[in-house]
Amino acid sequence: MINSLRLTNYKAFENQLIEFKPLTLLSGLNSTGKSSVLQSLLLLRQSYQQELLPNIGLALNGELVRIGTAQDAFCERAKEDYLGFEIIWNEGKKGIWRFSYDPIKTGADVLNNLDSKLPIENVYKLSPFNRRFHYLQAERLGPRTSYDMSDYQARRLGQLGSKGEYTAHFLAINQDKDVLQSKLRHPMAKSNALSSQVEGWMREVSPGTRIKINSNSDIGLMSLQYFYGDSNPYRTTNVGFGISYTLPIIVAVLSSSPGTLIIIENPEAHLHPKGQVKMGELLSLAASYGIQIVIETHSDHVLNGIRLAVHGGKIKPYDVQLHYFQRQEKEGETVTEVVSPHIDRNGRIDKWPDGFFDEWEKSLDVLLEPAGE
Repeated sequence: MINSLRLTNYKAFENQLIEFKPLTLLSGLNSTGKSSVLQSLLLLRQSYQQELLPNIGLALNGELVRIGTAQDAFCERAKEDYLGFEIIWNEGKKGIWRFSYDPIKTGADVLNNLDSKLPIENVYKLSPFNRRFHYLQAERLGPRTSYDMSDYQARRLGQLGSKGEYTAHFLAINQDKDVLQSKLRHPMAKSNALSSQVEGWMREVSPGTRIKINSNSDIGLMSLQYFYGDSNPYRTTNVGFGISYTLPIIVAVLSSSPGTLIIIENPEAHLHPKGQVKMGELLSLAASYGIQIVIETHSDHVLNGIRLAVHGGKIKPYDVQLHYFQRQEKEGETVTEVVSPHIDRNGRIDKWPDGFFDEWEKSLDVLLEPAGE
């Protein structure tokens, strides 16, 4: 499990330490650097998958993330021509990577290794490099009449795809396997099988939901149908975005073992507030089980789901890390500052910096004032 990440001369960060816990929540206004933190881990993973790490360099563009060019990745305020990442895991292992930035080659999309002393080989057996990893990006697949099949991704690698494109195939392969951790089992599910448990949690989003998976291996496509109670089957395209966006998250969480790293952008997308609260609860339960969850969110409902989980004893407060990213003017420059509120045993948060999930309160203050003429 990752304990901390240090970013050096990377995008908005000249030198920034980010601490991680089993459940880490990143929030803040748009374009303040939240996504950059996630992208740094994805850059290292995709560079390893492209066989550029440990010996060659950093791939700025690939299947997981597309940064662009060296100029896009490099911090404008940097005083030295290199970009660096440092990860410390709770196993006591450390990985330090430094990549050269050539001001003459700003259009390059592979940065060369700067140091001859590379991270010890066995860090590549840890997440985010190993198979116990899921990344679900903000732009997941919406409702589709069909979904791709991939034995390599879904069966051999156990991946759902960054857009959730292999979720249907993965679920078809693993639907009869039991969800082993009792903490993650939904109390209203009919059995411990993955398919039944997924349906149980999906009902928190859309009551009565049942799922049927159809495969057409001749053309390499899967399809999903949804039922509500004893209703006729509905195509995915007729049940809305919330179902399609939520399904990969629930499948990833319920099928993961301790030590897995799951990165999720906007888990609240297209969800009703009640579903967002339940999503926060599910992610908290997963983190308490030993799965490391890192989410980027704009939802106070997801945050409240986490707070309720802490209050209910479902996750320890010291297993939750909150980070709020904000822009500040310093010495004539606009820089990103990271504020890290703490949550206590009662689910209360010790400080609320301006903009940290306080828009509802600000709007209410205005509404309580007499209306203007």
